[in-house]
Amino acid sequence: MAYAALDELKGRLDWELDEDEIRIAGGALQDASDLASAYGRDWPEDTAPRLVKTLVLKSAARYMRNPNGYTQSRAGDETLAWSDAHGRDAGSVYFTREEIRLLEELAGRRLGLTSAPITAWGTKLRPGRATVPVDYGGDPFPFFADEASPW
Repeated sequence: MAYAALDELKGRLDWELDEDEIRIAGGALQDASDLASAYGRDWPEDTAPRLVKTLVLKSAARYMRNPNGYTQSRAGDETLAWSDAHGRDAGSVYFTREEIRLLEELAGRRLGLTSAPITAWGTKLRPGRATVPVDYGGDPFPFFADEASPW
């Protein structure tokens, strides 16, 4: 399942693809779609947000333009250079940090801090006063400081 079609990718590239490049482009679209599902969520193909398709096409086109991940190339002394900017992703289909953040937001994943209310098992809340059970068999421990201000 790919979130974008091969013809859409061809429209983003400025050259005609040969047979090998068509095969590679199909794989790039599939890889980018798999990454989009991993970073976002597994959207059904026909209901995926348009931005997911855009990001998949962007990633696949980036790969097709530079499949080896070169950052510098010279013909005179045959110098080739790769960048560590993308680390293990250089020369493969990848999403940038900003693209990953967009996919996470589209999937409803919000990064950051959150709080969760926690109460002990067996806690009995009464108006103005609550207690927490204790392991040593003694009287329950007061949950709030006093009745005037529960915190």
